Amino acid sequence: MRQGVINRRTKETDITISLNLDGEGKSEISTGSGFFNHMLELFASHGRFDLKVRANGDTDVDFHHSAEDIGIVLGTAFKDNLGDKRGIKRYADIILPMDEALILCALDFSGRSYLAYDVTLKATKLSDNGEEMSAIVGSFDTELVEEFLLAFVRSSGLTLHIKQLAGTNTHHILEGVFKAFARALREAVSYDEKFKSEIPSTKGSL
Repeated sequence: MRQGVINRRTKETDITISLNLDGEGKSEISTGSGFFNHMLELFASHGRFDLKVRANGDTDVDFHHSAEDIGIVLGTAFKDNLGDKRGIKRYADIILPMDEALILCALDFSGRSYLAYDVTLKATKLSDNGEEMSAIVGSFDTELVEEFLLAFVRSSGLTLHIKQLAGTNTHHILEGVFKAFARALREAVSYDEKFKSEIPSTKGSL
């Protein structure tokens, strides 16, 4: 069974994640951010992962530490549950539409951490000195999606490319990102029936 529970506690956050890679898409998510809860619920549903997230963080400061540390713990859960990656497909890609938004996602469980994140979101507020700031959905600072993904790839050993091909609505774009990411992960971690006993690398290890 490819499932387990990971806990990480620091002075900034206390996070527990339960993950079953071979689940049904069930989720119980509590991150401290309604929008991020919604994104992780979509992630679980479209990836068909059973996912429980309990995160308590210093959200009185902002959501940065929580988003980053959730990425660390979730990436660690994937890495631990995949083990030596024997029999998995390893690679996957998808181009996913979400209304006017179109998102490309390609990934490789290579053991080498890399993120290419090419997503452009409209600024929706100005700072006190009149400078444009990053887009906000609800109370969620959308630049934290990149921080979450960067933490995920670093802790999981994933190579991940996400590129926005079209889109104007911030919510649609980010929903497309999470759905595409989940569906590509679901494909990459699934078993290749022809090579179920093999590690998918000519090196013999990943």
